[in-house]
Amino acid sequence: MKTSNDFLSTLNDVFVLFGAIEAKRMFGGYGLYHQGVMFGLVSGNELFLKTDDESAQTFIEQGLLPFEYSRDGGRVQLSYYAAPEVIFDDSEEAKEWAERAYEAALRSSSATRGK
Repeated sequence: MKTSNDFLSTLNDVFVLFGAIEAKRMFGGYGLYHQGVMFGLVSGNELFLKTDDESAQTFIEQGLLPFEYSRDGGRVQLSYYAAPEVIFDDSEEAKEWAERAYEAALRSSSATRGK
């Protein structure tokens, strides 16, 4: 499914309390960046937020599913989980979830640089 420009524009409003975000095209969707760090991705009109070992359980407890795609006859799961619907109605919740994803991205980036 193609991502609509309206959906991308909506995300600026959703994350208004979190701060400026930028959407950059990647593969079939968009990466969402804050201060140069990718904290989310958009596939179709669905938002996924970055997780790591420290934050994934919070998403799982909410019943949120991971981002997956097909490759070579199998399924590949990335460390991004669907964003909860509440963020589209509550700016404070959106800020909390975005901060959680951003912090996971920073930890992940730091771990990668350390290798």
